[in-house]
Amino acid sequence: MNQTLANNHTCTSTSFSNAANQSITVNGVRFAYRDIGPAIGVPLVLFNHWGAVLDNFDPAIIDGLARTRRVITTDYRGIGGSGGTAPLTVGEMADDAIQLIRALGLETVDVLGFSLGGFVAQDIALKAPDRVRRLILTGTGPAGGSGIDKVGSVTWPLILKGLLTLRDPKVYLFFTSSANGRRSAAQYLRRLKTRKNNRDKGPTPSAFLRQLKAITAWGQQPPQDLGRLRIPTLIVNGDSDIMVPSVNSMALAKRIPNAQLVIYEDAGHGGIFQHCVDFVAKAQAFLDA
Repeated sequence: MNQTLANNHTCTSTSFSNAANQSITVNGVRFAYRDIGPAIGVPLVLFNHWGAVLDNFDPAIIDGLARTRRVITTDYRGIGGSGGTAPLTVGEMADDAIQLIRALGLETVDVLGFSLGGFVAQDIALKAPDRVRRLILTGTGPAGGSGIDKVGSVTWPLILKGLLTLRDPKVYLFFTSSANGRRSAAQYLRRLKTRKNNRDKGPTPSAFLRQLKAITAWGQQPPQDLGRLRIPTLIVNGDSDIMVPSVNSMALAKRIPNAQLVIYEDAGHGGIFQHCVDFVAKAQAFLDA
């Protein structure tokens, strides 16, 4: 296991905060996306967490990755700027993603999934292995993984705590309660507010609950045959993930052939945001290897 202690250099962001909102219609459904970085090499497509819209992607990570490659971020069906109704299964989200990648004219892509996006990324890689060159799975776990179907019972009390303490629930859900964790949470939430104009609209309560059903179903479904994945895979998490328990990252690393594992100490579900400079460097090196 590759245990990593990273320096918390300041993460900065510029271009993602000004990226144009774009859309493409796939099978009659409008999908919102943003597209930045040089149009060279294999594009990197990102899939985000439960309830996330385009403005929930960390600008520091997007900008860092987009220095050397084309980076495409998107809203799931029924979320943010995308039309249609939010799917009730991860499998449908993956099917949408594969069709979106095709519609964008991309032959081969690298895929990065965070949390729910990591579930979707695994399913994309299993369903369309010829289309995915490299896979980055962060803060995520396998189908049927430990505690994934309990995410609602972990999340609701901390959403309530956020309301009562006038804090964004991500402070409690994504970060540890140490001084380091709290400082990183504040920096991350500041970065999410960088964009001032043409922000994406938040998820409706209905879409939020439908996605929770999809996550719960993923946690209860039979394990997938991850041994079939012959795609180079990088797995990253914090050592204290309460949303998708960190043991799931270790399980993924055992089950996906030759996967690389990075576990950040004193970091939670949002370990990649806490260590964004180090994560971007590791992701760049992995994608360029």
